[in-house]
Amino acid sequence: MSSPAERSAVLIVSFGGPENPDDVLPFLEIVTRGRGIPRERLLGVAEHYRRMGGRSPINEITRRQAEAVRAALSAAGDSRPVYVGQRNWHPFLEETLSRMRDDGIKTAAGFCTAAYGSEASLERYVAAVAAARAKVGPGAPEISFVEPWFDHPLFIEALAARIREAAPPAGAPWVFTAHSIPCAMAKESVYVEELTATAGLVARALGQADWRLSYTSRSGSPRDAWLEPDVSKTIAALAASGARDAVVIPFGFVADHVEVLYDLDVEAKAAADKAGVRLHRVATVGDHPSFIAMIADVVRPGAPSDPARTVNSAAARFRDGRTAVKVGKDSASCFCFPNEADPPCRRP
Repeated sequence: MSSPAERSAVLIVSFGGPENPDDVLPFLEIVTRGRGIPRERLLGVAEHYRRMGGRSPINEITRRQAEAVRAALSAAGDSRPVYVGQRNWHPFLEETLSRMRDDGIKTAAGFCTAAYGSEASLERYVAAVAAARAKVGPGAPEISFVEPWFDHPLFIEALAARIREAAPPAGAPWVFTAHSIPCAMAKESVYVEELTATAGLVARALGQADWRLSYTSRSGSPRDAWLEPDVSKTIAALAASGARDAVVIPFGFVADHVEVLYDLDVEAKAAADKAGVRLHRVATVGDHPSFIAMIADVVRPGAPSDPARTVNSAAARFRDGRTAVKVGKDSASCFCFPNEADPPCRRP
């Protein structure tokens, strides 16, 4: 491995979440800082956390992921330490990077727990790392981010395994869910393209022809167009078509948090109950062994990184040499509502 003067590590970059009721409002204030979200809206979301026991399990899951990755690397003869840094709660990225600097770490492979590219997801993680390095100042470790992994065979395998564990009824339609983002933002990214690719790979792996993509967790101004359809609308449409079961797969997230435990297990289930549909919710990949093996693979020494991945990168490079160019604000293409002749993100 590297010499002491060139010590390297692995950095897992996570969203973070509150661990007790007193953390909830401070956490929400950090997440929404600078966005002008009314206090009453924050109190409403805080109520969602109260219904989940006043905490989020995401930090615990991320710690388990890190420990499992450390064990997988060690079993392969890779002694690099694995650190966790979070965007919105302790350990904050600047706290972790300071600790890494003090531990003599010079470089690290950066693994962001956001699989899909957009300014609201993966690129925000990359920007958060850059901001944290600036706060730490001289000596902050250099972070090389892994290449896109939304189509990695082991990620597909982990998702497929979680679906098998749920034992969905034969013939039931599948609904792959991810966090909605503004259409204007989706138009300048590969977000929907990557989501569609992942869902298609999982469905093909399990021989499922009846599937669709839906979204959750819409926020922001109601005047702005966001990716649709919302999962509750999809469930209602399935019920209208005669479906009595629906399999919901939260493949847009790699760990349970409020967007899964409340938006799906409470709100979507209520919509399903109202429509007379039995909802079968698949678990997130979490610390599934295949997902851990995937992380260990993409952070391994010598694995390609994506030096073009910056906040304003125009493309993403892949393990097999492909380059996916973002749609771009001036493009005639629009992935927001691909079946509509006049989608909202194409309107002036």
